[in-house]
Amino acid sequence: MSFTLSPAYLWPVLLLLLSNVFMTFAWYGHLKYTSSPLYMAIVASWGIAFFEYCLAVPANRIGDQVYSAAQLKTMQEVITLLVFAAFSVFWLKESIGWNHLVGFALIAAGASFIFKG
Repeated sequence: MSFTLSPAYLWPVLLLLLSNVFMTFAWYGHLKYTSSPLYMAIVASWGIAFFEYCLAVPANRIGDQVYSAAQLKTMQEVITLLVFAAFSVFWLKESIGWNHLVGFALIAAGASFIFKG
């Protein structure tokens, strides 16, 4: 018995992962540079967000072949949490506490119900 997995199952996950890296930098990357003017942060964030959309839109178009909209949105939210957790530790140098981990775990547990049935 061979196991084959359609690229339509994998591409959305990979593209959403990459798009979330861009979006996390667009939304939160400027927090490391609070001395720069706000308008510069806004313009830079818009520029970064363009690339996020270039990845997220195809991810959802491809993913719609095999996932429901609710599953795609849930997947995106869980990926966002994972990317943000890594970002906050490595870029912002903030620590992740037990309360963050419990909260993330509860969100992931809730998300698992979207994929049941």
